[in-house]
Amino acid sequence: MLSEFSLIDRFFARRAAAQPSDAAADTLGIGDDCALLAPRAGEVLAISTDMLVEGRHFFPDIDPEALGHKALAVNLSDLAAMGAQPQAFTLAFSLPKADEAWLAAFSEGLFALAERHGCALIGGDTTGGPLNLCITVFGSVPPRMALRRDAARPGDDIWISGTLGDARAGLGVQRGEWSADADDAARFRHALERPEPRVALGLALRGIAHAALDLSDGLAGDLLHILERSNLRATVDADAVPRSAALRRLSPEVQRRCTLAGGDDYELCFTAPPAARASVEAAGREAGVPVTRIGTISALQTAADRPAIDWRDAAGAPLTLTLQGFDHFHAD
Repeated sequence: MLSEFSLIDRFFARRAAAQPSDAAADTLGIGDDCALLAPRAGEVLAISTDMLVEGRHFFPDIDPEALGHKALAVNLSDLAAMGAQPQAFTLAFSLPKADEAWLAAFSEGLFALAERHGCALIGGDTTGGPLNLCITVFGSVPPRMALRRDAARPGDDIWISGTLGDARAGLGVQRGEWSADADDAARFRHALERPEPRVALGLALRGIAHAALDLSDGLAGDLLHILERSNLRATVDADAVPRSAALRRLSPEVQRRCTLAGGDDYELCFTAPPAARASVEAAGREAGVPVTRIGTISALQTAADRPAIDWRDAAGAPLTLTLQGFDHFHAD
């Protein structure tokens, strides 16, 4: 039977020691009471933590290899949204039992993504209990190039990377809220379980974009975070929000629900000045990710005005939509 320390040594410590990392020479990883980590010269650390709980963030029957991928991907997505280069991460988790096959698959998914981004595992903790995963990720970014939520400006374009809505469509299929053919259902499930962090795009947008965040809780809720931090409003063409061919085969009502308020997409939403449109498109090509302009940022008009999103259709007509992003305490 695996003990706590044999579990760490077999599935995590040895693989972590072999990971590539361009961290500073005074970095210390697994094996001591604390890890030691230094940012790259002239940069500051960017740090983010996410927790994944069985039954809230993933289904019990998820492939453990996919879960390992997703657990790290949602954290790397936060670094991408700041324009930060991944550097290292810690992993703390509780397990109902030390299942060797499950751990082998989980660690494979975790480290495959970590190695792709040169992100070293430097510590963490394990215990018995309900399945719960918590990762803290560390990156670095020049302080004046970080893509912050409070940096949007009046006149900025609003951009989206990739497509939105497939992850929520996958959740809906699994819940029986709607149906899709086998190929589309497989695409939706892949989007839900294996999000791709847009790290390369975040780095390419340094010096181009003003504000950014990743879309974890849905466009309607997440874009509002930028508006509230920047004290601005937005006008968004709901029909311009990019969606996959598979999603377009669902009803218009489901498409709108998934793309505007779905969550779990982990695409980037960012703002940039109109003069930077060619540069934004070039950044997307450099990163291998399509980017789509969906709206504009505007100033508040009166003292009583509040940050909000004005939704429009493709013809520019106002839409009356009741939308709310994902809330971990009031999930739909």
